[in-house]
Amino acid sequence: MNELLVIADQRLMTERAAWLENLASERRLSEHTLDAYERDTRQFLTFLTGHLAGPVTLGDIRELRSADFRAFLAARRKQGTGARSLGRNLAGLRSLLRHLEKKGLVNAAGAGAVRSPKQPKSLPKPLSDTQAITVVSDDAQLHDEPWIAARDAAVMTLLYGCGLRISEALDLTPADLQKGATALRVTGKGNKTRLVPLLSVVFDAVERYRALCPYHLESGEPLFRGARGGKLQAAIIQRTMQKMRSAFGLPETATPHALRHSFATHLLAGGGDLRTIQELLGHASLSTTQVYTGVDASRLLEVYDRAHPRA
Repeated sequence: MNELLVIADQRLMTERAAWLENLASERRLSEHTLDAYERDTRQFLTFLTGHLAGPVTLGDIRELRSADFRAFLAARRKQGTGARSLGRNLAGLRSLLRHLEKKGLVNAAGAGAVRSPKQPKSLPKPLSDTQAITVVSDDAQLHDEPWIAARDAAVMTLLYGCGLRISEALDLTPADLQKGATALRVTGKGNKTRLVPLLSVVFDAVERYRALCPYHLESGEPLFRGARGGKLQAAIIQRTMQKMRSAFGLPETATPHALRHSFATHLLAGGGDLRTIQELLGHASLSTTQVYTGVDASRLLEVYDRAHPRA
C-alpha cells in the first residue's frame, strides 16, 4: 500500500487505533490475530477510498449498506483471497463496527446482514504412527551439529507428544519443564493456559537438548535457541521438516503443524474422547475438535477398502 495515501480522516483512524488497543489489552488477542485485523481493516478503508472517491469518514461508515461490504469481499475474492481469509476479513470489520456502534458513532447492521463466505471442509492431514515416530526420533535428525539435531528432535517431540502449536513450543522457557514435572502448562491463543500431560519421552528429549546446548539457559529466557543463541524461529523448524520430507519420502502435507494433527488423530484412534482432546489442544469450541472424527473415519475406510475381503 502507498503509505502516502490518506485512507480515512483522523477521527476514524483514532477510533480504529483505540479498537486495536482494546483488542490487545482487554480481549488479549494474539499478536498474529491483531496484525491480521489491522491489515484487514486497512484494506477495507483503502477499498472504500476508491469506492467512495475520497478519504473515508465516520459519516461514510454510517451510510454503508450490505452491498458495500459485499463489493469489498468481491474485490478481495477477485484478487485471489480464499474463503477462510474472507471470513476473517468480515469478522474483523464486524468487530470494528461493533466498537464504533457501542460509542454511538455508527450502526453495524449493514455488516451483520452479510453472510460469511462458505468455508471449505478440509480435513487435517496427520502423519501415520510410523511416520510421526520417525520424525521425532534422534536418528532421523539431519543436522551435523549434535546439539542442533537434539534441539530439533526435542521440538518435534513436543509437537507430537503434547500436541503443541509450534509457537507454543518455541515460547517455552526452562522453568516450564522442571525436573520431575508430570504436566506442562502451556499458554496458547488468547493467552489461555492449559495443562498437558508431560510424557517421560518428551521430557527426556528436552533434557538431551539441554545437556548439549552450548548456551546458558536462564529460567525465564527462551528454552530453544538458534545457532547464534537467539530465540529459535519457527521458519527454522519448518525448513527442517521440509528436508525430512525429501529424506524420508514424507508427503507434502508433512509440516510441523501436522504433528499436532497427528497427536489428536492418534489419541482419538486409541479411544480418547473429544472433550479431553479439546482440552489438550486448547480449542475454544468442541466443533473445532470434531474435525478429527472425520480424519479418523477416513482412515478407517481406507483400511477397510484395503484389507476387507469383501471390499
